[in-house]
Amino acid sequence: MLLRRFGAVFPSSRRLFCSNSDHDLASTIAEFNKEMESVFGEPPLSGISDSSSSNFTAEKSEIVSQMDENTSALTHVGGGGEAQMVDVSPKKSTDRIAVASCNVILGKKVFDLVLANQMSKGDVLSVAKIAGISGAKHTSTLIPLCHNITLTHVRVDLHLNPKNYSVDIEGEAASTGKTGVEMEAMTAVTIAGLTVYDMCKAASKDIQITNVRLESKTGGKSGQWSREEVGCLKPSDDIKKNLSV
Repeated sequence: MLLRRFGAVFPSSRRLFCSNSDHDLASTIAEFNKEMESVFGEPPLSGISDSSSSNFTAEKSEIVSQMDENTSALTHVGGGGEAQMVDVSPKKSTDRIAVASCNVILGKKVFDLVLANQMSKGDVLSVAKIAGISGAKHTSTLIPLCHNITLTHVRVDLHLNPKNYSVDIEGEAASTGKTGVEMEAMTAVTIAGLTVYDMCKAASKDIQITNVRLESKTGGKSGQWSREEVGCLKPSDDIKKNLSV
């Protein structure tokens, strides 16, 4: 009953709450104050409306500031918010290494078949290894804003893990250049994981590719980073040899 009486007194104020228009909050509050004044003979306390408007403005400014701060950190986003390829020409060439990993959960039935090399498509781990290396070399074709870089080395290792009937995959990519090889390492393990699934899907559709992630990287302006607190994983000897050539 109270809402009905309020609606009868303020018929035009319904649109203040029901309209989908883009009226500014401050102008909406001012319009509502005028209607209150026409009924009660005086406007509501100015402190309420002023406080609401000020709080809204402050919150809006803070949000916009945070958006600008986050946007500036995204190098693949231009000044107008459009996607862009990063210009790396001013950067210095450095030795860069990245290590990534993922896990493919097979289940006991498929795990036993892979372990015994009884899958109808052949040697699962060998085929997935080659696929991962090939995938790393095609990263810029698969990921549109990645640079087409020259890789000096790619390593992909796959190991059967009997603890959870899975395949542990680790990939390592190396290059000497102006941009990192994190995407190449992660593409390598992802393509290797997808290949394991393709080789085994006839035996089970319940296979899961999980935990695709970067483990460590070296080189570039940001320097060394590792998921492990003790520091980056040591690069393999053959990568050191390739980087020294």
